[in-house]
Amino acid sequence: MSVKDDVLQIARAAKAASLGLSRLDTGKKNAALLKMADGLVAASAYLKEENRKDLEAAGKKGLQKAMIERLTLSDKAIDTMAAGLREVAALPDPVGEVTRMWKRPNGLMVGRMRIPIGVIGIIYESRPNVTADAAGLCLKSGNAVILRGGSEAINSNTAIARILNESCEAAGVPGRAIQVIPTTDREAVLEMLKLEEYIDLIIPRGGEGLIRFVVENSKIPVIKHYKGVCHVFVDESADIGMAERIAFNAKVQRPGVCNSMETLLVHKGIAEKFLPGMYEKYKSAGVELRGCEMTLRILKDIKAASVEDWSAEYLDLILAVKVVDSMDEAIDHISRYGSLHTESIVTKDYANSQRFLREVNSSTVLVNASTRFSDGFQLGLGAEIGISTTKIHAFGPMGLEELTTQKFIIYGEGQVRE
Repeated sequence: MSVKDDVLQIARAAKAASLGLSRLDTGKKNAALLKMADGLVAASAYLKEENRKDLEAAGKKGLQKAMIERLTLSDKAIDTMAAGLREVAALPDPVGEVTRMWKRPNGLMVGRMRIPIGVIGIIYESRPNVTADAAGLCLKSGNAVILRGGSEAINSNTAIARILNESCEAAGVPGRAIQVIPTTDREAVLEMLKLEEYIDLIIPRGGEGLIRFVVENSKIPVIKHYKGVCHVFVDESADIGMAERIAFNAKVQRPGVCNSMETLLVHKGIAEKFLPGMYEKYKSAGVELRGCEMTLRILKDIKAASVEDWSAEYLDLILAVKVVDSMDEAIDHISRYGSLHTESIVTKDYANSQRFLREVNSSTVLVNASTRFSDGFQLGLGAEIGISTTKIHAFGPMGLEELTTQKFIIYGEGQVRE
């Protein structure tokens, strides 16, 4: 069978499975999710052995450290996948929820009800945890899912999918509800992106190159974010100790992910008090700073920032630092160079915090907290399907509700239109 025929067969089976999934009751979906979680933990040794094959291949290819980190399936990573599935099982089922009801002058009761989107295609690279996260969220929200991971994780993804499928079958979930495209041939992605008759939504997860490729070639609606250029703004009124903890965590805790801080903005009124101590903390953690002209006056031995640094997603222990004259300048800088992902302000001024929340246009905006909290699991959504910087339909971390749409429901008593 050709790649084209294979992908078409998978898509047709997913479409058929989606009809049965949309009718599953909450109890059966939750039972399947719990079996999936237990199955992953029980199969830890098998999953790590399959993952080792991918890690060995990645080492030979010379993949970047950040990519290898995302590829690795440790015991902790497997436990986290299982915990995400259990948390999704514990969340309210969005399917069938009536979000609004109102009465028209003619007596009609009009409402809106959540329903599954249908078939969701996930295209991702180097993150085998996405296989479990996406499968769990799609199952709970009543959607069939087609998963196409990168070639660097083919063994890991196939192994995880095998455990999930066995668990679903044991729980009575419709067959082919969770499918992994079994080939690393790039043609499979191109064929998948043509199947608008069978696939309702595409969600790519990975680097900017992958996402732009999907957007340029897809006939199906795409929810995306190109990159995470996240900022922390240290306001003039900030508590210096708090600002140091937040700025350190946002950059250092896990620099290779999209919600890590890439640019630190500091109000000129606090810069001379804040930056020297912050520099020492960063230096001890191996962070390379690239600063604006004002920053270079305060910190003598750091590199000068170029224009390209303000829009860079380093995914590494590198940080751009800019001293700003005002909150206006901080917000303008974020608007010009940011990626609509995540921004944070550290401040003791309530009015400034509220203005930052209102005027910063990114998908997640925080007050006095690290950008690292821009994550579906951390925000109580269960395992997230991804983070969207596309404003239509979903914006920010995507959980169960973002995998549903809404239809109108109407109750009448015999009304006819005149």
